[in-house]
Amino acid sequence: MSAVPGLRVAVRTLCDVTAREGDLDHRFTPSPSAREGQEGHREVARRRGAGYLAELPLSGEVAGIAVSGRADGYDPAANRLEEVKTHRGELSRLAANQRALHRAQLRSYGALLCAERGLDTLELALVYLEVGSGRETRVSEQATASELMAELTERCARYRAWAEREARHRAARDAALEALAFPFDDFRPGQRPLAEACYRAAATGRVLLAQAPTGIGKTLGTLFPLLKAMPRHGLDRLAFLTMKTPGRRLALEALARLGAASPSGEGGMALRVLELTARDKACEYPGRACHGEACPLAAGFYDRLPAAREAAAERRWLDREALRALAAEHGVCPYYLGQEMARWSDVTVGDVNHWFDDHALLHGLARENGWRVGLLVDEAHNLVGRARGMYSVSLRQRDLARLRRSAPAVLKAPLGRLQRHWQALVREAGLSEAGAPGRPAWRRLEALPGGLLGVLQGLAGALTEALGERPELGVEWQELLFETLAFTRLAERFGDHTLCELTREGRGRARLALRNLIPADFLAPRFAAAHSTVLFSATLGPPDYQRDLLGLPADSVWREMPSPFAADQLELRIRADLSTRLRDREASLSPIGEAIAAQYTRRPGLYLAFFSSFAYLEAAFARFTATHPGIPAWAQHRGMAEAERDAFLARFTEDGRGIGFAVLGGAFGEGIDLPGERLVGAFVATLGLPPADPVNEVLKARLQARFGRGDEYAYRVPGLVKVVQAAGRVIRGPEDRGTLLLLDDRFARPEVRRQLPGWWGEPAIEPAPTG
Repeated sequence: MSAVPGLRVAVRTLCDVTAREGDLDHRFTPSPSAREGQEGHREVARRRGAGYLAELPLSGEVAGIAVSGRADGYDPAANRLEEVKTHRGELSRLAANQRALHRAQLRSYGALLCAERGLDTLELALVYLEVGSGRETRVSEQATASELMAELTERCARYRAWAEREARHRAARDAALEALAFPFDDFRPGQRPLAEACYRAAATGRVLLAQAPTGIGKTLGTLFPLLKAMPRHGLDRLAFLTMKTPGRRLALEALARLGAASPSGEGGMALRVLELTARDKACEYPGRACHGEACPLAAGFYDRLPAAREAAAERRWLDREALRALAAEHGVCPYYLGQEMARWSDVTVGDVNHWFDDHALLHGLARENGWRVGLLVDEAHNLVGRARGMYSVSLRQRDLARLRRSAPAVLKAPLGRLQRHWQALVREAGLSEAGAPGRPAWRRLEALPGGLLGVLQGLAGALTEALGERPELGVEWQELLFETLAFTRLAERFGDHTLCELTREGRGRARLALRNLIPADFLAPRFAAAHSTVLFSATLGPPDYQRDLLGLPADSVWREMPSPFAADQLELRIRADLSTRLRDREASLSPIGEAIAAQYTRRPGLYLAFFSSFAYLEAAFARFTATHPGIPAWAQHRGMAEAERDAFLARFTEDGRGIGFAVLGGAFGEGIDLPGERLVGAFVATLGLPPADPVNEVLKARLQARFGRGDEYAYRVPGLVKVVQAAGRVIRGPEDRGTLLLLDDRFARPEVRRQLPGWWGEPAIEPAPTG
């Protein structure tokens, strides 16, 4: 087959593909943060002489490939080329496969430098900088230009075979996507406008906020236009990001329907599809450490990886089951094979953390390779909450005290220092005598506790040393180190987007947390790194809320898709004579029960009744079952196992009867499908407003200060999103007919009704009480 012209590769990618060897080794070797790495490189450059050339761009054509990269530094006076790597702890703990990769990168840069400057020989130095101490370790060697170029030529020849196959795959992929046809005779109502808006977003490189109601086929309606846009607008990769596992399954089913799935890799569309799975779900040996001495799938992983990678590239359809089977064929770890194939797959389906988390795999690969990426974010109304969790961290005094009792001698002193600082912090915050289980005392800290942060950094260093010397210490100590590092790294970026809080539930039970309130500051660079993004959900509005809280670009586009449902499918009633405010809860129990019973008598069938909390639900359920024993009823309870949730839903059958009591925003408030007679109505006895606790009041104040919309953004919008999601369980198809009762006078307010879906039509409002 003829050669493919115009092949280009970065030195880092070239070495990643051709220079790794030996075992997979993930014994604990904590890596510096990106900021620490950048500062480390700058520090090394500062220590060199005036003639030192830092960040030196190098390029050349080798074996028909344009190779380029940026060497960390070159000292012309000493004729020494340096590759700088930052690390934590003892250098001897750095995995052998990492050392081999670093040396290959340095020697590749050396070959390019010798060719560019006409050098015959060169000193090559790997400079390892320990970020905690600033200590440099230099590993040097002399090399001739001829041997370096011979190595690079051989490496490029091996890469070229793979790269030509990749180029042919890209051409076949793009041709297949150009010819791709919609898999049905026509679009569903509302689906075509959604697809057109998604395509325009990809064509113009913008962010689209698409509010698209249930039932129009959002998954297929977003995937199809983005796939069509890939060849026409130069998209390298497409990522379909979800909040929960069911969303991944829907995306894979849609891709299979479009022709991407083929068990053998033959036939079907020339499209590589990868499902990314969490490590704990993909691991074949969960009780073993992740290195060659403990796990047979880690031993020799990089030696077997090339064959596994080629087979995976040919197989193309790599959902969890297919990836596991292929990994077993080649004796490699399925999780890390999936991480490798993320580099080579056209469409990746996985959790939102793979792009938006601080150490996200897909985002890192996109930046490293300069990809143009299209993002599809399903159920995007949950992204604000998920992102807040990604950029929050906490430390618990109780965990530290428990670990200190079994700590090795080297850790007792740093843990003791931390304990003393912690106790002083509790005293200074006025929490010495406050708090009890279930009723924690709370304080906002206006500034980060500087002394405590210094002690945490010292503990991180001690933990790194101890885990390196005694890996048998176990996972609890690794988790403590991860938490400590995460805390100190987020502390580096502390600002008005984050709250520093201290809580206490009794003696020795304090918790220090950095709680993210406004994720926009962290997410804005992630949206900027994607060529285009489509955020879609049935309950995405109001658009200003998403733009502000997510940090979306000013030119982001909002589109609300027409609903396939008509107002006459839903009987909407508001009981404006009821209040579910906290002070009125007890008085509301009987009238709410009567309203539920009256509707059930009027139309017997299956209903869901939603309440704001388990306490409210339990009180309403007890009152209802006592006064209406003839109406079947069952209730969600705290901490339901999966089997119990399945049993709750199993009662919703076509010929069933009764009322299921549930908590708004919980397992039964979204993501369940009960069409036809399986659900004929819902009662919502709450606006879903978050509690007016100290944290939410701080959130309200911060949102007011930054956006001027504190109450709306902190309370009303999050609550009504949950209401609309829950109500969306009632009408699931064009033949459904149902009833929705909103049981609170505040639903009649204009500012609340404006946030309800327009297709619901005008509600029937019972007169508000006078006086």
